[in-house]
Amino acid sequence: MDSQKLSLGFISLAFLFITSSSAEFIIQQVTQGRGTEYNSSYILNENLGVTRVLREERPSSKIVTITSFSVIKGRGEPYESSVFEAAGYKWRLVLYVNGNPNDGGNDHISLYARIEETESLPVGWEVNVDLKLFVHNGKLHKYLTVTDGTVKRYNNAKKEWGYGQLIPQSTFYNTNEGYIEQDTGSFGAEIFIVSPAQQQEKVTFISNPPNNVFTWKILHFSTLEDKFYYSDDFLVEDRYWRLGFNPKGDGGGRPHALPIFLFAQGHKANAVVTNTWGAVNLRLKNQRSTNHRQIYSAAWYPIRSGYGVGVNNIILLADLNDASKGYLVNDAIIFEAEMVKVSVTNIVSA
Repeated sequence: MDSQKLSLGFISLAFLFITSSSAEFIIQQVTQGRGTEYNSSYILNENLGVTRVLREERPSSKIVTITSFSVIKGRGEPYESSVFEAAGYKWRLVLYVNGNPNDGGNDHISLYARIEETESLPVGWEVNVDLKLFVHNGKLHKYLTVTDGTVKRYNNAKKEWGYGQLIPQSTFYNTNEGYIEQDTGSFGAEIFIVSPAQQQEKVTFISNPPNNVFTWKILHFSTLEDKFYYSDDFLVEDRYWRLGFNPKGDGGGRPHALPIFLFAQGHKANAVVTNTWGAVNLRLKNQRSTNHRQIYSAAWYPIRSGYGVGVNNIILLADLNDASKGYLVNDAIIFEAEMVKVSVTNIVSA
């Protein structure tokens, strides 16, 4: 064991194709339910308020694919998708292939998600949404993800959110870029509801808590073996603790010095099981005076039991065995732990 005995525990898409056709073009829509999780690596393209990122995963809420794109290129009126459900609400995508001039969309493609069928919602309704909009890049087999990191607040006054400058037309219509292939382009949306947390985890630091001093007397010290010995567990606030040492030394102090460590054990019943801050004065008591040997140690103790922090040299064994020093008396030593600050975690209303 080193001066600190530390160890750390480490811990899709089904498709529905709705196809309408004419002599000139076909619009395909792919809709899925309530979202998916993803953790692939992202590639950051720019970060100017609105973030544009390439990712491999398909949008989880809606995909609209338009073939024969050249037929509608330059049209000013928007294309409105069929209604789809995401996160328990009804939506449409609204696409301006020639940009929305009322939203700075000149020379760009604009895309929005509009909430629908709100008549059944309660008076004063409000829906907070984490909204991401997408453009498919067939060349890279990835989706350009567009978001600005803000929560979109849908209500009666504002039922549509999106981006007037989703992607420049010069980029989208440039076949070398890969966003339009064989006169086909795809767009998508991902809609997640942001619900305010009802509870929060509150960590409080308690200084000099009650019953914070534990004394451990070790008898027959000279007969102890070369191994770790542990005290009984003692409870301070929400957690049990124990002291431990090897009489023959440990780590860099071996075999010339005496170590002492504080170990975190389990939590008491009904406690919130989290990391615990433990700050302690560890002492080897002088039994004939107040000249105690003392070290201060403070650390986050992990959830698991048996994690120890301390020192491998609270006293040289030569000094310990010197009877005149007063630390070893009648073949007994006394350790003391004074818990000067510990953390307590509670779940409270947010």
